[in-house]
Amino acid sequence: MKSMEQIEKKTREFHVQLPPEVQIEEARLLLAIKLYETERLSLGQAARLAEYSKSTFMELLGKQGVAVFDYPFEELEREMNK
Repeated sequence: MKSMEQIEKKTREFHVQLPPEVQIEEARLLLAIKLYETERLSLGQAARLAEYSKSTFMELLGKQGVAVFDYPFEELEREMNK
């Protein structure tokens, strides 16, 4: 992953016309979630894009069914049984 400083130096802007029923904040959040889910942004970068704190963004990820930590089930089970 790139650091936020590297990304900020290379940020680009784009404009999207949203239908009236989609709020800008919702679109920003959904974009941030998808970019985090596909590992294009780190947790901190995605939280910043969505304009939330990391902890709030993590909570919102959970509500959307997106894993905050990518931990294989078998490995997690071994750790829990130690």
